[in-house]
Amino acid sequence: MGVRLYRDEAVVLRTYQLGEADRIVVALTRHHGQVRAVAKGVRRTTSRIGARLEPFSMVDVQLRPGRSLEVVTQVETIDPFCRVVCADYAMFTCATTMAETAERLTRDDGDLGTESSPRQYLLLAGALAAMARRRHAPGLVLDSYLLRALALAGWAPSCYDCARCGAPGPHAAFHVQNGGAVCASCRTAGAVEVEPGAMALLGALLSGDWAVADASTARDRAQASGVVSAYLTWHLERRLRSLSLVERT
Repeated sequence: MGVRLYRDEAVVLRTYQLGEADRIVVALTRHHGQVRAVAKGVRRTTSRIGARLEPFSMVDVQLRPGRSLEVVTQVETIDPFCRVVCADYAMFTCATTMAETAERLTRDDGDLGTESSPRQYLLLAGALAAMARRRHAPGLVLDSYLLRALALAGWAPSCYDCARCGAPGPHAAFHVQNGGAVCASCRTAGAVEVEPGAMALLGALLSGDWAVADASTARDRAQASGVVSAYLTWHLERRLRSLSLVERT
């Protein structure tokens, strides 16, 4: 009996070289979680599928199970987000951070696991589409994606009521370790003062209220981005390399 092939939709998260002509592809699939696969011969000039396996591309891929890596047998492009994203530095750095976050959150390493991978896939694909089609500023799409990806992983921040006691908001401080906004009674060392507009922006980015997000000021966006970066770093337990390249305004 032959090896059973399977197909799935996927977003390519990153690639790296293997030998002289092959490439290893790390992708987030819709139904099979994060997949690492070898694409053989794709670096040769005669390869017809190499260009379809660029980071940020949304593809329909056929895979053959292997011992340590799957093997790519067929690839069809669904949406080549990479063409637009890679031509714009702001989009590229934001998309790279989203891909690195998705890889971390869907990696099968025990406590993180891949249980929410289907929703993580849809969230990432939607964010890349919104960015590539210029629906919103890249930085807003990134911060919204990061907050919502963390929420799917079980770490939704409170952006209105107090994260500790539940006291109705809005509140003027955000405490990363305590899970979000904190009232004056629950505020402890480590909490940061957040302007009302920035706190409202955080809530809008988490809920997908783009009317509020698009109307936000540069000052509020900058402060909200700092909070999101700190919240992401705390829960991932390390700072993403790509995050330092994102231009914040």
